[in-house]
Amino acid sequence: MSSKLRAGIVGGTGMVGQRFIALLENHPWFEVTSIAASPSSAGKTYEESVKGRWKLDTPMPEAVKRIMVQDASKVEEVAADVDLIFCAVDMKKEEIKALEEAYAKTGTPVISNNSAHRMTPDVPMVVPEINPDHLKVIEQQRKRLGTETGFIAVKPNCSIQSYVPMLHALQEFKPSKVVATTYQAISGAGKTFTDWPDMVDNVIPYIGGEEEKSEQEPLRIWGEVTEAGIVKAQEPVITTQCIRVPVADGHMAAVFVTFDEKPSKEDILDRWHNFKGRPQELELPSAPKQFITYFEEENRPQTRLDRDIEKGMGVSAGRLREDSLYDFKFVGLSHNTLRGAAGGGVLIAELLKAEGYILPKK
Repeated sequence: MSSKLRAGIVGGTGMVGQRFIALLENHPWFEVTSIAASPSSAGKTYEESVKGRWKLDTPMPEAVKRIMVQDASKVEEVAADVDLIFCAVDMKKEEIKALEEAYAKTGTPVISNNSAHRMTPDVPMVVPEINPDHLKVIEQQRKRLGTETGFIAVKPNCSIQSYVPMLHALQEFKPSKVVATTYQAISGAGKTFTDWPDMVDNVIPYIGGEEEKSEQEPLRIWGEVTEAGIVKAQEPVITTQCIRVPVADGHMAAVFVTFDEKPSKEDILDRWHNFKGRPQELELPSAPKQFITYFEEENRPQTRLDRDIEKGMGVSAGRLREDSLYDFKFVGLSHNTLRGAAGGGVLIAELLKAEGYILPKK
């Protein structure tokens, strides 16, 4: 019998669900044993349910092809056979909130890729290298939900991974004002160019709800755990524009930043190169050894060349220069469906397991 924790994928037929399944193939700690989706997919094998809709370049893992897809709304049935759940459903926000809480109340840890609970005060929204201390709010959440072992932890918006890690590494210099424009790949909308031919040779200067998330979620990540839950930080002030560009994978950000205590360029590069977080300390399976990579070349990072750095779990930066209006400007890049979505979720689960929050069900 396998000693791995049994993982369920709720929303397993969509692009992010497929990423979870691919990433968990041969994972040393987790094994996909259950997949759940909409009623239209339930009762079919996983291979049948995504026939003609497998969106990844890598083949579907053999181990999941014959798993019978369950109805995600039948919470007790799905939860009975798993130790944890990765959730990536496409539903209305209030429906997602209710569904995830229902799973948590069965005593099942839920690692969510969805935005529904990102601002719920007692739900940790985590970038494992940045705010692992927020996991302690789980105890408050468990009391509210009436469960000893279940909880929800969420991954933040995919676009902020392209600039927040670089700013976080510079917190000692007190960033006060940030302007960020993100150039976001179509896979962030769950699409390929086959699905979305209108994006070929096109740029769309609007992504619904994205700018509010990009401005507010970093403040929650930098917030403080209190008796009332997580309270957002007040600084830096962040303003963003979010643009959809004709790129398959990889979100890029052009960032301008002012500090209360202006560092030198050498200070910044030193902090980026030497930054490590809890995942690196624990040597978690999905953790990048070098979290932030800086490119000296003027034309780097580039999405096609650099999005897969550290197996898509690292972030990269380039073009660091002093600015005439702000202190510095730079370009950042992250892989939106790996570090920014499913990979980030898997890393959160690894951190939760390592810190004792996820255990086998008895």
